[in-house]
Amino acid sequence: MNYLKISIYTLLFTVLLAGCKHHEEARKPISRASGTFMKKSADRNKKLVANEEDVIKKIIKTNPKVKYYATRKGYWFSYDEKNNTDTATPKKGDIAYFNLEVKDINGKIIYSEADLGPQTYYVDKQDIMMGLRDGIKYMKKNETVTFLFPSHIAYGYHGDNKKIGPNQPLICTVTLRNFVPDPAAAPATAATPRQAVKSTTPVPAASPKKDTINP
Repeated sequence: MNYLKISIYTLLFTVLLAGCKHHEEARKPISRASGTFMKKSADRNKKLVANEEDVIKKIIKTNPKVKYYATRKGYWFSYDEKNNTDTATPKKGDIAYFNLEVKDINGKIIYSEADLGPQTYYVDKQDIMMGLRDGIKYMKKNETVTFLFPSHIAYGYHGDNKKIGPNQPLICTVTLRNFVPDPAAAPATAATPRQAVKSTTPVPAASPKKDTINP
């Protein structure tokens, strides 16, 4: 009787062990498939970036009279109007007031300055186009700059869900009208017991303050 019980338990253990081994072996192809998908996706992205950079470099090559500057972030820009007097540029926490025009890579207007209106941007504190977020910090007051943005630092694979499609490189022209420190972020100064501290709200150079409208 004991021998029969031992035989039954041994058989059950063998079946369970075989089942576990089969289950693990069945999962291995899924892992390999996932790795293959990720590699293919990465390869597609690299090819997309390379193709877009080739298009942008052709634009630069066909405009030899315009000096373009390459950046570490992978985009290019040129000056339409340059300020050779000032040295200050926007930094984190400043409020930037600017105008923006957005074109496709062939130069067709997607959003005009009139479409977008005057822009207000809290530097590095608002979610805007990645390339513009970086590029505006190169600019000085009253400069107009044209940026050539590959799609991965524009609106990426999803576009803006309006007029800008997936994986669309952009030409953006920006005029930085003014930038000032954010008064709300300024450190408080000591006040006498009978005197309240007054804050001064900066006035934009051209247009009244308005929330940033992302194209």
